[in-house]
Amino acid sequence: MAVASPAVIAHRGYSAVAPQNTLAAIEAACRAGADAVEIDLQPTADGVGAVIHDETVDATTDGTGKVSALTSDQVLRLDAGARFAPAFSGQRVPTLDDVLGVLARHPDTDLLLELKGSWTTTQVERVAATIAAAGFDDRVLVQSFWPGTVATVRDVAPHLPGGLLVSFDPPGLLRLCERLRVVACNPSVAMVAGSPRLVSRLHAAGLRVMSWTANDPAAWTTLVSTDHGAGVDAVITDRPERLAGWLAGRTAHLAAPPVLGRGGIRLRRRRVPAQRLAAGIV
Repeated sequence: MAVASPAVIAHRGYSAVAPQNTLAAIEAACRAGADAVEIDLQPTADGVGAVIHDETVDATTDGTGKVSALTSDQVLRLDAGARFAPAFSGQRVPTLDDVLGVLARHPDTDLLLELKGSWTTTQVERVAATIAAAGFDDRVLVQSFWPGTVATVRDVAPHLPGGLLVSFDPPGLLRLCERLRVVACNPSVAMVAGSPRLVSRLHAAGLRVMSWTANDPAAWTTLVSTDHGAGVDAVITDRPERLAGWLAGRTAHLAAPPVLGRGGIRLRRRRVPAQRLAAGIV
């Protein structure tokens, strides 16, 4: 029997080798064979989404101030590469449209899009329109830590699969996921390690599990272990190429051909609790 391996998702692009959330990191992730890239989107003062993780631009760019207080022109012209390494000087904070433009050249790599913080209906409508215009409705999963933002995505763009990010296991988690109509519930590595039944509970509810952020063999072993159900469906990592190599080595060691998550997320809503994913998140 072939051993199913989780899909490999590059955290903020290939952020171990290029500045996070930049087009260089996105391109590097695609060339490394990642099944999907994960990026963060924050609204600027004029409502244009900027691909940046922090609430402020201070940590990763040559600018200062809150993203929400700056116009898109101010944010998008900032240098987002020089702090990482001089070779990346001139890398700008991209827009969602910029990222989709890169992914359009790499049809095997999909997008896990995190909306940071609280998003309004108008802001989500703009994101959904950008995704639709690029022809990416079946290549994007939209996730957030904020249930209110996930609910807005559900109401504004019900055709886009949604995911709920969680850092702890609250009472009523499965009921919340059902109410939000998400297809994925995405916990931290620490949650999976601390709750051996969590993955199997989520799978039994028909949910996919994409765990974050795992960067070493110890964490990867935890996430693929059968002690946690059948293992997670995807691993979000800063080191996608290393993870892919580790997974290939693991499947070879188990004397079975690898069944990796090629073809990207290819998001479909799961509604049959017993259904398992045969190859990545298909």
